[in-house]
Amino acid sequence: MCGIAGVLYRDQSRMPQTSVLKQMGNSIAHRGPDGFGMHCAPGVGMVHRRLAIIDLQSGQQPISNEDDTIHVVFNGEIYNYRDLRDSLESKGHRFRTWSDTEVLVHLYEEYGTDMCQHLQGMFAFAIRDDRNRDLFLARDHLGQKPLFIHQDDEKLVFGSELKAVLACPGLDRSISPVAIEDYLTFGFVPGAQSILKSVSKLPAAHHLHIRQGEWRTDPHRYWQLQYASDATGDVNEWAERIDEAIRSSVRAHLVSDVPIGAFLSGGLDSGAIVAAASELVATPLKTFSIGFREEKFSELPAAAAVASHFGCEHTSQIVTPDAIRDLDDLTFLYDEPFADASAIPTLAVSRLAAKHVKVALSGDGGDELFAGYWRYQHDLREQKLREMLPVWFRQTILKRLAGAWPRTDWLPRPLRLQSFLQNMSAPPATAYAQTVSSCRVELRRRLLTTDVTAALHGHRPESVLESYFRQGGTQPLNQMLSADVNTLLPDDFLTKVDRASMGFGLEVRPPFVDRSLMELAAAMPVSFKLRQGTSKWMLKHLFQSRLPERHAHRRKQGFEIPIDAWLRGPLREQVHDVLLSESSPLSQYVQTKKVRALYRGHCRRSGRHGQLLWSLLVLARWLTHWQATDAPRELASPHRITRPSAMPLEVPA
Repeated sequence: MCGIAGVLYRDQSRMPQTSVLKQMGNSIAHRGPDGFGMHCAPGVGMVHRRLAIIDLQSGQQPISNEDDTIHVVFNGEIYNYRDLRDSLESKGHRFRTWSDTEVLVHLYEEYGTDMCQHLQGMFAFAIRDDRNRDLFLARDHLGQKPLFIHQDDEKLVFGSELKAVLACPGLDRSISPVAIEDYLTFGFVPGAQSILKSVSKLPAAHHLHIRQGEWRTDPHRYWQLQYASDATGDVNEWAERIDEAIRSSVRAHLVSDVPIGAFLSGGLDSGAIVAAASELVATPLKTFSIGFREEKFSELPAAAAVASHFGCEHTSQIVTPDAIRDLDDLTFLYDEPFADASAIPTLAVSRLAAKHVKVALSGDGGDELFAGYWRYQHDLREQKLREMLPVWFRQTILKRLAGAWPRTDWLPRPLRLQSFLQNMSAPPATAYAQTVSSCRVELRRRLLTTDVTAALHGHRPESVLESYFRQGGTQPLNQMLSADVNTLLPDDFLTKVDRASMGFGLEVRPPFVDRSLMELAAAMPVSFKLRQGTSKWMLKHLFQSRLPERHAHRRKQGFEIPIDAWLRGPLREQVHDVLLSESSPLSQYVQTKKVRALYRGHCRRSGRHGQLLWSLLVLARWLTHWQATDAPRELASPHRITRPSAMPLEVPA
């Protein structure tokens, strides 16, 4: 687990500046506090920050092949590297190290750009082929590891984080209005775009091959999760297959030359991972939990019960509103505005775990595999009702009613008739996109300034989610899972964990987010995912006897913070100073008067706008820092982040 960055020049005789490469590496030093490496040659420069997990003595990067013509910098872990090494050695390849990184250069020699099909793991890497002067960039199947890219007529710049790309001088830093609307819709910037017009993201399961003479090349998708239910096999056969796949994935994710722990939230997903891991390790597993003083939001007692049940060495900590009074750490680590409020406890648990281990397992992905979210059942009920109504009735009568119905934002979502009528009058894909949205189109149009609205040219943020919804086959539940796996999982949940954990030199591995396990779960009949009103039925069936009594059937809580109450109380001063101020840079994009009205309604409890107000507060803080500096590495003070390593984080320029 590491950080990578680099530059490729169209003029292959141009020598990169080592001072710029070092600055790019220094900007992401938190991702790799254990070492720095560089490859610099005419036309190309690549840098690597190392977090030593496997082959501690000889795994430094960049790593090259036998004749030093192919070079790689790599962020991630390849869990099947030992099997790949054996296969490659049988074909005549010679290895210098025992690291998983070296497998990549030989795999590229053997299979070229088809190499990703052979990998099990999480990865983002860059391979330079001196023989053809090519550059090959790739990102893992589910998007666990990030890769940002800028390309113009002169150069291509890449990096594990946006700040690494922007450490290369001369890049356009204009903010994208489209990304602003997408962010307000979902709370993050989805897909291939970034918050900046000039920088993109390599999407999950894509690679980019820049050949000499073919400077402008589009990314290529090399894998797509298919949802086609396999009707063969009864429930017992499927339970056996899923159980073995989970055990196999956990076993692979335990491969390490350093101690491994686990995040333990108190929910089913992390509990299942701890249960499986405890059966496979010889010593007690170290587990880590974060909770709150507000009992409604705290799962510490449930987490402690699971830890005790499996004899884990458990450590927990309370998160108070003080943790988010200052958002500088969040702004610095996430680069883009990121409004998933659970990033705050994720930062806290990462900081806590990093004091004890360098690798931690997590339960991320369980909800997307086994249908764990309440909204799935909600939208399935809406879909059944939608099918009973004539199309003309939904598109005329209900649509008009939705437009005329008064807003009742103060009610819980199931009781908001305007939202219900909007969903009923829309196609299933659009209805689900609206369910996922934290700010629907009518409210966005009221909030955004006229200049931003004009610059959008009819853009619809919901379209990306609708597209993946339709790729989920014919069954509504699989369609929703497909939308989530391709949008929320990589761009929200996995991004949240990657930035939070790497900010403290911690590698987090989610065994549920494994290609083979994902493929098996996607093929499992939907009746084994959601059964008689029970979400995650298969996972509960497998682990109810292994976890403490009734733990598998606890009501899903989520890794949330009491943001509604905190915005009315401890964060009130920050809201007024940063969000509602006329001098806030947010006023360039959002109408301050409308935001004030939302906040007044929130404080009076006549509106439920906590998530949207948090999104706007994060955006305001991000814009404030962004406009106050020319260098992305100064968006916040890196020394604020308590890193567990004593290694120096800076490389002399």
